[in-house]
Amino acid sequence: MIDGYEVIDAHMHTARLSSLPRAWLDWADEYSRDQDWRGVYDSDRVDPGALDALLAEQGVDHGLLFCEYSPAVTGAQRIEDLLAIRAGNPRRFSLVANINPHIHFPPVTELRRQLDLGAVALKLHPVHGRFDPGDRELYPVYVHCADHGIPIIVHSGVSSFPGARTSCGNPELLLDVADYFRDLNIVIAHGGRGWWYDVAAFMALTKANVWLDLSGLPPKLLPEYYARQDMNRLARKMIFGTDWPGVPSIRRNVESLIGLGWPSEVVTAVLSGNARSVFTRIGSTLE
Repeated sequence: MIDGYEVIDAHMHTARLSSLPRAWLDWADEYSRDQDWRGVYDSDRVDPGALDALLAEQGVDHGLLFCEYSPAVTGAQRIEDLLAIRAGNPRRFSLVANINPHIHFPPVTELRRQLDLGAVALKLHPVHGRFDPGDRELYPVYVHCADHGIPIIVHSGVSSFPGARTSCGNPELLLDVADYFRDLNIVIAHGGRGWWYDVAAFMALTKANVWLDLSGLPPKLLPEYYARQDMNRLARKMIFGTDWPGVPSIRRNVESLIGLGWPSEVVTAVLSGNARSVFTRIGSTLE
């Protein structure tokens, strides 16, 4: 907790170093700044105890750990590599599944496999996976998620990695999905980062099942990014996340968000309440 607020970091990357391209490592080094993110690694893998201790020191009560299958851009970061981290402290960590329709066929079969390993949500990365998240090929995945209460997190906005297809990060590609699958919670990761902030915000404000993940966005700049929006309303649809290790300090991001002056009930919702509502399968681990 930080200043009495429970904190859930809903967007963290803890891949094996050997599975990552040079561009990913450069990204982590650049955006972590003075944070020694490699300090939680024991050679190639994250040391579960070290990461647990880091989150405790940073005031994070729970973290959602991402895998990713995007071999053309960021490599294959397997969900199996995260199992030991969750096992080290299941009250602190949850897993998020990932599928790529260019690799997994039928994709719903791979989704079920990763859910059976304990994943509490599904992440789609159309920009790195180079696919349209609104493609009908993914509808069986959305049906399964809607029927079983599995939220989806979808990367939105730009990516700096070579090979990324930014056009696939347009939140508008999810409009039909959001309308057709009303029981499916959709989290727009990075809040439309780049030139789609207003699109993402409008979707979150007008669709009950759409949320914004703040990962990769400095909290102090949120009023600038969403200057055309009613922040008092929009903040109620936001979910805190950092894109760790691409952040100098989780604690400082939380403190910066608290410093925006939002009502305490809104800060509570952003830092943990909305995540609890959307990622219902982590509820039993937070006491």
